[in-house]
Amino acid sequence: MAEETNQNQAPEVPPSTEPEAKAAKPAAKKEKPPALEDKPFTDYIQQDYIPAIQKAIASEGISDLQLSFVKQKVPVKGMEQLEDCWQIVGSFSKGLCNFNVYFPDEDIQGKKAFSCNDGKKPSTMESFLIDERKVNLDLLIWGLTQRLNSQKWLSRN
Repeated sequence: MAEETNQNQAPEVPPSTEPEAKAAKPAAKKEKPPALEDKPFTDYIQQDYIPAIQKAIASEGISDLQLSFVKQKVPVKGMEQLEDCWQIVGSFSKGLCNFNVYFPDEDIQGKKAFSCNDGKKPSTMESFLIDERKVNLDLLIWGLTQRLNSQKWLSRN
């Protein structure tokens, strides 16, 4: 009868080394490339934002867009006492349409402002994308084109 009992029991199997092998190998995670917005500020503006502005405005039929990225005083009357800040200075339509996007914090997630004028010195400076929690390239382009469009500079409403 002892033989019968041994036949009904499962044969003793040595412990598997398979789970140990899996535990020894770290799980291979795909590392996400860093977001564009994580680049240093000046690199991001020059390598990503300015080319995206040129492309977006060109798609609206504007062919003479001039853009520069400079650190200078804010050209709005009454703001001369502020420190120099980074600005994207844009001009098109033979210099009649001028705009500035200001970055006083040198950070796209920080404060931003906008001004525009019709061939003259800008008289007002407006906050720009202040309600947004996380600013990215698409949002910066959208905000700028909306501001320019509100002046009826890109498409006639």
